[in-house]
Amino acid sequence: MTKKILYIGNDLRVDSFTATYISFLSKMLREEGFKVKTASAKNNKLIRLTEMLCLIMKFHSTTDIVLIDTYGATNFYYAYLVGRLSKIYKIPYVPILHGGNLPERLDKDPKFSKRLFGNAFVNIAPSNFLKSEFESRDFDRLKLIPNSIDLQNYPYKERSTFRPKLLWVRRFQKRYNPKMAIKVLELLSEEFEDAELCMIGPEKDGCMQECKRLVKKKDLNVKFTGKLKKKVWADLSKEYDFFINSTTIDNTPISVIESMSLGLPIISTNVGGMPVLIDHLQDGVLVDSGDSEKMYSEIKNIIENPDIGQAIAFNARKKAESFGWINVRKDWLEVINNVG
Repeated sequence: MTKKILYIGNDLRVDSFTATYISFLSKMLREEGFKVKTASAKNNKLIRLTEMLCLIMKFHSTTDIVLIDTYGATNFYYAYLVGRLSKIYKIPYVPILHGGNLPERLDKDPKFSKRLFGNAFVNIAPSNFLKSEFESRDFDRLKLIPNSIDLQNYPYKERSTFRPKLLWVRRFQKRYNPKMAIKVLELLSEEFEDAELCMIGPEKDGCMQECKRLVKKKDLNVKFTGKLKKKVWADLSKEYDFFINSTTIDNTPISVIESMSLGLPIISTNVGGMPVLIDHLQDGVLVDSGDSEKMYSEIKNIIENPDIGQAIAFNARKKAESFGWINVRKDWLEVINNVG
């Protein structure tokens, strides 16, 4: 019998910059022959939550399993309500854990967390970082299944030389520390006239306007593209030679995995799950959070020693290939087929 799946998350379309994992995974599961309904694609938060809950109420009698994209911010409460409703209807549910701030939520809302994750059929952790964070708080029912990407959408570009051309892809939000990226560019610009930075992503909490004022004040070469579709920024990446990740908190961001696939050397802050994702100086470079000087010096080192950058980029692509669907397919089929 074909398993019927309800997948609950922010389904903001597969080609959108803000697309979440639901877009990719639901597509892959449909190709495996499962019947998958998703919610919600609504931008209004209240309407989105209503659609999520109504989907469960409408299809509870014909649903075998509910998948729930679960984050540490407001989405946590959506996931909690979806989990509680699923339990009322006796539908097995599976939270898919995302976000470097999810461990903070476990500590802030221990009762809600225990009800949501403790009653799950299984909790899917995309990284050993989140898996260990949950285990350290005595949660079990955990299974490690890494995030996956469609590798054909992120073709590898081999670079023989590296220029001070930086790519940054995140929402403009304080937790992602976009000002650090600008500071790194400022340091590079003192030595390299052609230094430039492209910052891709939508405004979230006012950071973009602050960054634009800073760029104007410092007279730096920065392009702000706003939100771009994934295929567009992947194509734009060919014009740049480094991907910098300046965040102060993180898990294993898909944008970093995508950039590893594209052949961009990753220079990232050493926070959250990043040291689990990246082997320092093997398939990326890690620096302390907020250490602009060190990030600058590591970029300069690769510019002056391109063989280092070539080796890092090659190894990163090999690691990115491990995130292809073929490598996680078996684990997902096992989870879904073991229900019922």
